[in-house]
Amino acid sequence: MNSSLVGNQSGRPFCLLAISYLETINFCLLEVVIIVFLMVLIISGNIIVIFVFHCAPLLNHHTTSYFIQTMAYADLLVGVSCLVPSLSLLHYPIVLSESLVCQIFGYVVSVLKSVSMASLACISIDRYIAITKPLTYNTLVTPWRLRICILIIWLYSCLVFLPSFRWGKPGYHGDVFQWCANSWNTDPYFTLFIVVMLYAPAAFIVCFTYFNIFRICQQHTKEINERRVRFSSQDGEAGEAQPCPDKRYAMVLFRITSVFYILWLPYIIYFLLESSNVYSNRVASFLTTWLAISNSFCNCVIYSLSNSVFQKGLKRLSGAICASCTRQRVAKDSSTSRSKRSSNGCHI
Repeated sequence: MNSSLVGNQSGRPFCLLAISYLETINFCLLEVVIIVFLMVLIISGNIIVIFVFHCAPLLNHHTTSYFIQTMAYADLLVGVSCLVPSLSLLHYPIVLSESLVCQIFGYVVSVLKSVSMASLACISIDRYIAITKPLTYNTLVTPWRLRICILIIWLYSCLVFLPSFRWGKPGYHGDVFQWCANSWNTDPYFTLFIVVMLYAPAAFIVCFTYFNIFRICQQHTKEINERRVRFSSQDGEAGEAQPCPDKRYAMVLFRITSVFYILWLPYIIYFLLESSNVYSNRVASFLTTWLAISNSFCNCVIYSLSNSVFQKGLKRLSGAICASCTRQRVAKDSSTSRSKRSSNGCHI
């Protein structure tokens, strides 16, 4: 049994949040509640997103649906991987050594979140091309190129964090494991490597593309409104302001991207401070890490509240489930009534 399950010398389990331990319960209550709660939300939310995309063909008309579905699958795997620390905190025996489990878990979660970050950057590039080159967009962005891009995202994410097994902690702190908290240190050079190869390029691409997208949309809206006012004045009718048609969809994607970086910013700041030996705190490590992981559920909420086509697909999915349940109940009732009639006939 690994050291995180055995606990410290006083017999208490290894808990990052001091207020979480109760004498009547021999495990870290608050950590388990937080992780299991997030795990349930992430898994259920992303399963719904994946099913809705399969039930709503209109959603697949956008090329960004490839990247959004990639993010949904990556976030779903994040939720599944959260089962590892929850089982560890609940004293479930793990066959592998704690150090290996800690490193593998940290690597897997880092790769999955890197996929989400890279997908958001690719979504912004896709929208930038759609607005700046609308006539050649269909020839530049094709389904097979999108699939190749997604494959590159996965391979690149796997390669970027591969040195973590030798150099130190990757972009995730698995400090719910005692070995992670006490023995697995961050390396400033590896941290700089991750920032240069992942965080900085993704943030720069997102800021550059969305800044230009909204600037172009604002310019297009101004030109369209001027034309409508000119023609309506000639016809004697008052013209109404018309927004850029691409701006609304861009705003949905911008909200998803903004929430991603807002939730990940505290962790990135803490990661940089810890790597440079400026500040280190186990409670801060746990809270910033799981705040960042909670983003895997926020994408589902934002998309379901912001996209009308997604809302229609969600209603269609819920309607199909309700109709299926109704048919099963009717079939069950009819079979029950037939069995009763047959049994009554045997007694006559």
